[in-house]
Amino acid sequence: MPGTRKLGRTSDHRKAMLRGMVTFLLENGQIETTVTRAKEVRAVAEKMITIGKKNDLHSKRQVMAYVTKEAVAKKLFDEIAPKYAEKNGGYTQIVKIGPRRGDAAEMAIIKLAD
Repeated sequence: MPGTRKLGRTSDHRKAMLRGMVTFLLENGQIETTVTRAKEVRAVAEKMITIGKKNDLHSKRQVMAYVTKEAVAKKLFDEIAPKYAEKNGGYTQIVKIGPRRGDAAEMAIIKLAD
């Protein structure tokens, strides 16, 4: 992906972190993180939901290769993707919640849109 943020991590660490965050977002519906991380998570999560809308064997294998929990992948195909069947993009929402206490990093909540 051109224009991806490095987030101060090696490529392997960044990829693993994003996989974990996307899985957690799909599992729980929302996560609290920094604004820049939220923007990166949004890009990947929206792609996963778009893939999930196809609901064929190839898309299931693509999602299973990225999402770290089988139950979350099942939830994506059974509950999340059908909810956005008529919608083209805009599946997530980022809400800024102000600075973090320790280092004043701008924090945000990223959640699945209603």
